[in-house]
Parts: sequence; C-alpha cells; structure tokens
Amino acid sequence: MCGIVGYAGDKNVIPVLIGGLQKLEYRGYDSAGVAYLDGKKMNVIKEKGKLIGLEKLVEGKCAEHTIGIGHTRWATHGEPSCANAHPHINTVGDLAIVHNGIIENYLQLKESLERKGIRFVSQTDTEVIVHLIHYYLKDDLKEAVSTAISKLKGSYALGVISERFPDEIVAVRHDSPLVVGLGKGENLIASDIPAILEYTRDVYFLNNGEIAVIKKDKVELYDEVLNPIACEPYTVEWDVSQAEKAGYPHFMIKEIEEQPRVLADTMNPRIKDGEVCFDEVGLTDEALKNIKKITIIACGTAYHASYVGKYIIERFARVPVEVEIASEFRYKNPIMDKDDFVIVVSQSGETADTIAALREAQKRGAYVMAIANVVGSTVAREADSVLYTRAGMEIAVASTKAYTTQLMCLYLFCLKLAYAKGEMTQEEYRANVQELASIPDKVAAILEQKDLLQKFAYEHFTEKSVFYIGRGLDYALAMEGSLKLKEISYIHSEAYAAGELKHGTIALIEQGTLVVAVLTQGELIEKALSNVKEVTARGAVVLVITQEKYKDKAKDVADKLIAIPDCEDFTATMTSIIPMQIFAYFMAVQKGCDVDKPRNLAKSVTVE
Repeated sequence: MCGIVGYAGDKNVIPVLIGGLQKLEYRGYDSAGVAYLDGKKMNVIKEKGKLIGLEKLVEGKCAEHTIGIGHTRWATHGEPSCANAHPHINTVGDLAIVHNGIIENYLQLKESLERKGIRFVSQTDTEVIVHLIHYYLKDDLKEAVSTAISKLKGSYALGVISERFPDEIVAVRHDSPLVVGLGKGENLIASDIPAILEYTRDVYFLNNGEIAVIKKDKVELYDEVLNPIACEPYTVEWDVSQAEKAGYPHFMIKEIEEQPRVLADTMNPRIKDGEVCFDEVGLTDEALKNIKKITIIACGTAYHASYVGKYIIERFARVPVEVEIASEFRYKNPIMDKDDFVIVVSQSGETADTIAALREAQKRGAYVMAIANVVGSTVAREADSVLYTRAGMEIAVASTKAYTTQLMCLYLFCLKLAYAKGEMTQEEYRANVQELASIPDKVAAILEQKDLLQKFAYEHFTEKSVFYIGRGLDYALAMEGSLKLKEISYIHSEAYAAGELKHGTIALIEQGTLVVAVLTQGELIEKALSNVKEVTARGAVVLVITQEKYKDKAKDVADKLIAIPDCEDFTATMTSIIPMQIFAYFMAVQKGCDVDKPRNLAKSVTVE
C-alpha cells in the first residue's frame, strides 16, 4: 500500500523524491516523509496528512549530488502521526529506512532490542528494522541489511541510507514490490513504475530476497546470500503521459474514457484470421481440451470480473467454475491437485492475498494462469503463464479500465476454451469473436451519454443508500456498479440478485429509495422487470440501464433510462458497466469527494 522512492544522482534530490511520491499518491497514504544526505549529514523531514504539508516543509531546500529516500505511509501499526511516519532512524540519527509491508514478529524483536538498551520512539513495526540494521552494521551496509532481514518474518520492501555510506542506497524486497530504475548518471528505486518513469524506462524488478546497491553511476544486484547476480533490464513501454491527467479533472474520468482504446489494445493482437490466438500463454488446444474444472481467485473489482467469467465459461465451455475470494482461499484447506486449472486475476499483480493464493494453488500441484496488468509483477512472474490486460497505467484507486480489460481477457479465454472443447462450432466461434471486436466502438458510443448521467447524479448525490439489482450476468455487474459507488462517494450501496428481493431485502425499500436496475439479458428481462415493479410499487426511484432493443419494455418502470447500443447479451457486461462507472464518478464529484484517492483505500493492497 505504501509508496517508496529513492534517488542517487546529481540532481537536487528533494524535488525528485517529492515528485516520485506525488506519482504514488494513488496507492493511498496518511503521512509522508523524506530522508536525504546533505553533504554527509542525515536530514529527515516528516509530516502527517497529505503530501502538500511535506512539500511546504521542504520548500526551498536543496541537496545536490547526493542520495535520498521518500515514503508515503498507510497506517497499520500505530496511528497516523509524525512519530509513526517514515523514514525511521536509528538512535544516533545517522541511518534511515523506508519500509512497505508488515513485520509479523516485530514485538519479539522489539523486546529483544529494548533489553539491549535501545529506546523506541514510534508504535510501528518498521522501527525494529532500522535498529536491527544499526546493531549489525560494521563495514558493509548491504551485509548489515542482509543479516537484519534474516531475523524478520513477514513482508517488506526496504530502502536504506546511512551517513557512513553517503553514496549508496541499499534496497531489498520480500513479498512487497520494489523496482530499480536505471538512468544515465542517476539510478532510482520505487514501489511502482510511475514514480520513476520521468527519469528512465529501463528497470529491474527485484525478486524475493534480492538485494540491490544503488549508486549514481551503477547498480549492483545480489541474491539472498550476497552472491552477485546479473539481470537483464526490462524496458517499460508505457507512455509518460499515462501518468498525467492530460487536461481531465481526475484520473478516473480519463481512464473511463480510455476504455475503447485499451479494450482494442487488449483484444486486437489476440485475434488472428477471425480466431483467438494465445501464443504468449502457451496453452495448446489439447491442454485446453483436458481442463475439467476451473478455479478463479481474485479480490475486489477483479473478483467481480471473475464472477462474470464464471457465468460465461460455464455457459459456453460447459466447464464447472468456482470463484474464490483470495483472502479466504488459502485458509479453507482447498481441495486441489495437479488436474486443477487456476486463474488468478489482479490489476497490480502485487495483491498480497492473491499472491498467497497463487502459491497455495501451485503448492498443491495446480496449473496457474494469471490475468494481470503490470508486466514484471509478482503474480505475472510466479504464475505458470500470464495473460496481460494491456490497460496501461491505471492511477485512480477505483478501477475502471482494468476491470473491462480483465473481462475482455476472460471472454477471449472462454471462447478459445469452448471451441477447443468442441462446445462451439467454428461458425459460432467466429461470430462471437467478431462480436467482441465490436465492443470498443460501442463503449465509445456510451461515453457520449455522460451528460445524462451527470444530470441524474446532480439530482441524487444526497442519497444515503443506493441499491443495485440484476439477474444472471446483470447481478454480477450490479456488484461492481455498487462497489464503484461506495468506494468513491462513500454512499452506502448494496447489490442484490433481483430474485432475492422478496426474501427479505425488499424491506429496505421505501419512498424515494434510489435503485439502479440492470436489464440487459433478454431471457431474464421479463422476470427482472417484475422485480423492478416490486420496488417501484414501494416508492423507489429507478435508474434503468438496458439495451436499445429492450428499452420499450423497460421505459414504463424507469424514472431515468440509459440505453446502451445493442449487442449479444453475453457481451453486455463490457458495455453496461460504463454508465455505472460514470454515474459513480459524477456522484462523487457532486459530493466533493477526492475521486482519485478515496479515504482509507489503496490502489495496491500489498499486505493482508
């Protein structure tokens, strides 16, 4: 969750660190700080709250030809405060560290260090690390770091600087992401690529246990026992402009509007001669044919995409699919073996629960395919194969384009699987592939209706509760629509399978209650309409999202109707979610919420 940035070079280190932290604000934080050497003197500046407070404290300061580290903290151990903010320093103040992750045995380590006379000044788990490194430090900083981390249990990405070693940063990772950026006459570290993209596109993705020594003119890599290792850098293909708003008021609306392009980018390279081609995955038709059962594992928005995947795979490929919440999966003693096929879905590829579930599945012999957006992420590296979503950089905490591109990958996989297993004729297969190819243009058409949704949001942004209902695929969509609203507008929102209303939840409907009804599935629309009538009879105000071909049936029960372009019902998930994303966005804007960085949330959840 936290953001780390570090720099070694000739520039003024302070604006480099602040600029890097600004690029990591989307990860979520409640305090921030920097540590840098000015000459050979350690300087540490920290502030509770938003980054602008730290910016005021460092304004006018200059430290050129030196090193520094910065951090944005999301509180886990100890309240948000200056004392608990990073960087943390040792007792004499000549050693500083930043840390992302959680140290599970910090209490035992703290007690041991206190018996040695070390006094702690924070409530954090991180402070034990800096005191451990100081305790073991002799003539080599990387050796002290290596010895210290051997005592740690948990997850960590660390950046360490010392007055005694004024030209180097030591960095190490274990189950928390850390990237090394390779510049010209300068090198950097960061917890995510956006923080360093201004300076370089060439990066190393550190693996678990690897230690990097970063100096302005070179980077040295070591394994966990300090043997030197070589690694080929990866060149990032993202455009720097993806990390900028480009004139939009928020990243979220920019990313919503990028969906026609990123859906095409995800789909087009994988369609050849009218059929799906997954050369990068390496799964042959024979391997697909042998799949008997699929388990999809994910969290949050990716879980909702997975739920859609279950519907379509079972419908078209006739393979049973279980969808598991990653945070629950490994604690249920799952029944799984070498014949199981597992799909893990993660935007960042660094979601701690999803990584743990991936490893648990592999430990039990299952084959794991990842669907991820970030090249070189932990999920992408550790899975047996990976299908990249190609959504590009997603900055807003509330996921939009990552969700729809996850759906596109699941649909492509579904069609390929169904055809390989003989559940779909070639004619049906090609027709369905062609239907997917039409989706980007239909999404672009829906974006033209933003003004209607903005006006409706203006009329209803004071709502205290909003309910989403749907049947079948529409219920899966309702869950994601509800999540979008609650996470950025802080309005209580729940999604219900429409047929369940009469089993208790209709008691929540009263005069003026806002209900969003998703009605895109022709075979279920009559039943879904009867459910809408149940809520209108009790005074609900209803926003209906449906296809053009069904709007005549739906208009009589709608206070507001948004009609999306006609498509095959099974692909409506990628079009009907767009109005819900836009509606949630404008509801949050009208309320004055911080749309891109909603309270208490982080983009990449790298701790349990």
